[in-house]
Amino acid sequence: MKPEPRRQEAISWEEVDKLIDHLIPQFKREFTAMVLITRGGIIPGGMLADAMDITHILTAAVDFPAQMQSEKSSAFMAWPEFIQFPAEDKLRGRPTLIVDDVWGSGRTITAVKNRVSAAGGFPETCVLHFNPYRNLFGSVRPDYYAATTDAFITYPWEIDRGPDQVLLGDLQS
Repeated sequence: MKPEPRRQEAISWEEVDKLIDHLIPQFKREFTAMVLITRGGIIPGGMLADAMDITHILTAAVDFPAQMQSEKSSAFMAWPEFIQFPAEDKLRGRPTLIVDDVWGSGRTITAVKNRVSAAGGFPETCVLHFNPYRNLFGSVRPDYYAATTDAFITYPWEIDRGPDQVLLGDLQS
């Protein structure tokens, strides 16, 4: 039996602005640090940091090892590999907002939240879109999210922009 294709949705910069505007009034505390999950959290995190005047901005890069096809059932059991993570002294004692673009399975942002907590920070999670249908953590959800979706979201910063996508003549006009 072939799985049903996932619904896809592309959103515009104007829609991103509305999502950011929807998030800001939700925050229940003042954050003194922000951890942006690469790559998806960089742009929404930057927008939020600017709007909230947060200057202590850090990044975390997380990878989950690829699983072989025969190990598909255990694919979600893999331990995360932290490619990049802030030093503990940068997080200790700080209310920290962890930002990513989407909470799908929730594995990445949960791994980052747990590591910030272990470092002595006070983490809360924030995403533009929460997909409860893919969530692996039962009733656990992001602390803050702007919208719920069942779609695979394409953000405006994810549109192909490689050198092979731009015509040299367009750059010289």
